[in-house]
Amino acid sequence: MNILNKKIGIIGGGQLGKMMILEAKRLNIYTVTLDSSHDCPSGSISDELIVADFHNEKAIGELADKVDVITYEFEHINAEALAKLEKAGHVIYPSVSSLALIQDKFSQKTKLRENGVKVPDFERISSLDDLYKYAAKNGYPIMLKSCKDGYDGKGNYLIGAESDIENGFNMLGKRDLMVEEFINFDMELSVIATRGIDGKKVIYPIAHNVHADSILDTTTVCSESFGDMQASVYDIAEKTMEIFDGIGTFCVEMFISKNTVYVNEVAPRPHNSGHYTIEGCRVNQFENHIRAILGLPLGDTRLLHGAVIMRNLLGQSDGEACADGVEQAYNTPGVNVHIYGKPQSKKGRKMGHYTVTGDTLEQAREKDEKTKNIVRIIGL
Repeated sequence: MNILNKKIGIIGGGQLGKMMILEAKRLNIYTVTLDSSHDCPSGSISDELIVADFHNEKAIGELADKVDVITYEFEHINAEALAKLEKAGHVIYPSVSSLALIQDKFSQKTKLRENGVKVPDFERISSLDDLYKYAAKNGYPIMLKSCKDGYDGKGNYLIGAESDIENGFNMLGKRDLMVEEFINFDMELSVIATRGIDGKKVIYPIAHNVHADSILDTTTVCSESFGDMQASVYDIAEKTMEIFDGIGTFCVEMFISKNTVYVNEVAPRPHNSGHYTIEGCRVNQFENHIRAILGLPLGDTRLLHGAVIMRNLLGQSDGEACADGVEQAYNTPGVNVHIYGKPQSKKGRKMGHYTVTGDTLEQAREKDEKTKNIVRIIGL
């Protein structure tokens, strides 16, 4: 295969798209990005940038005409427009059928449950009365979710008592809702996996995730096993890839509660919790995604260090973005800082991340404790 003439189109120019491009560029592959902002993170390194809304069918068609294969960095995009392009012969990975199922949480969970994957109990909600009935039957707490367009806790509402029901229903827009059993989990895990066009798969080490205010705070990966749960977690990740016929890199998020594994969500793309793979693994999640959608053999996912910790860097204040403390952080060996290039900092916005590596988990934690109060993204 001569890949030198290949062109990749990426819908979304955020940090995930930027990291895909960085891997594509090592193979000198031409990239075209579609994003709604001219100053998106990918804008400075993409060969072409189409500035348009993610649901703009004409712009998506323009992107398709310029490239050999289309991929995407997030799932809240125009699946109907992509389906027309796929039908017309354009190559899109992950497939539009995968995208359409996954971008609707209700259809995603239904597909998983139909195929024997354990998920929290859930029901579609069409009215306020439906929600009252579910709560009366199942008790509290329960989780109300928008079926589409939710991320980082947006589109979720925890209902702790009957007095919360009406407010949650009104806050999430009263339509396209589902309600879900609340899992009081012991641990939240994710597994990054990549599947090639030929069906071959590679699976990354299990990641332990900790969230703060519904946004991923840290991901920790180490060579220590997860005991009796490890085989089950890997089996579920592999089965999920098969269920959605995934091509490219996917993330399967899971809850562990009382030795039971529940799938929480599936993302048909590289994922924030997989950023540790950039410094932590021989071939990272973005490189394997590029390899997969081009039909290249997939790479080695083994951990290179005893332990890796990834910590998100959120905006501390609003204003023009400024990264502070990088020089001081780099005085510690095994620290790598990633600044995404978003021009405006907003409080709570993902502006970058850093990873620390160590021979042991204790060593990595010591480096993380030293670094977490040094590097900051502030608005001027």
